[in-house]
Amino acid sequence: MSRARLVRVVATLLITGACVAYLVWKIDIRRTGHILAHANVGYFALAVAIMGLSVLPMAWRWQQLLRASGISERVSWLVRAYFVSYTAGQVLPTSIGGDASRIYETARRHPGRGGSAAGIVLLERALGGAATLTLAAIGFALAVGRYHVGAYLWIEAAFVVGTVVAGIALFSRGARRPLRRFVPLLQTLRLERPARAVYEAIHEFRSRSELLVGVSVLTLGVQAVRVLAIWSAGKSVGVDLSPRPYFVMGPLLFLVMLVPFTINGLAVREAFFVSFLGRLHVGHDPAFATGFLFFLVTLVLALPGALVLAIENLRGYVRARPSELR
Repeated sequence: MSRARLVRVVATLLITGACVAYLVWKIDIRRTGHILAHANVGYFALAVAIMGLSVLPMAWRWQQLLRASGISERVSWLVRAYFVSYTAGQVLPTSIGGDASRIYETARRHPGRGGSAAGIVLLERALGGAATLTLAAIGFALAVGRYHVGAYLWIEAAFVVGTVVAGIALFSRGARRPLRRFVPLLQTLRLERPARAVYEAIHEFRSRSELLVGVSVLTLGVQAVRVLAIWSAGKSVGVDLSPRPYFVMGPLLFLVMLVPFTINGLAVREAFFVSFLGRLHVGHDPAFATGFLFFLVTLVLALPGALVLAIENLRGYVRARPSELR
């Protein structure tokens, strides 16, 4: 096992173990089970519907970015790829696994455009992060002096600053010279060519400011609506909060889900819910139940992708059988 892989495995075990220990310390498993057993199915269905329907505008956004790079693709296939990526995210580390799935499928469908495919998916992720942090800034303004969530607000502020710096690095022409210092390292790691292809694919959108502004506004709207899915999960288990504190919590949750150390955010997500909602005087058991229900929402979103993969694999098997019999 390589050193990097060993470090990753150890980090996964430590983070997951710490989060599980925190949850066992905080919650009453029997009471939590009772809360989940009596969850409001209507609110849960609303959370699923919000997350599922939000795929449509995101697929359209992806289509516009691909088209700007000279790649033509149907929205229907892009919707399919999004749902398959949700399936991949159940067995790969969080959202990064889903992104890898979309990059792989797009590159396989458009040979020779792997760099553009990766660049656009990463640009989408960057736009999503920028939209999330815009919501975080709004949440910060809503929370100051009203909600006692302490360090979480300053974490959001730090991410906002980091996003601004990353945006300058990706789109500023002046940033090219300092970035060249990393070329020898990338060459040593044999990552220089793919990294350059991805950077150039993203950098070419610098001259398409109207497109970037348009898809950024769309992304902000989608992210804002998706926060209501978290609120719905909370309402399902009796968490009586208005949507407002979720606009503080939601952006941080979306960022937590990017941590590539656990499978699908296992335990990290639930620990975050218990910690954050606990500061808003929500009991640990309903807070955990809210996080667990939101996890179930992601599982439901993965079902269409799993069905698509099963049908496609079955068709491939059926087509292969006649040739094997000849």
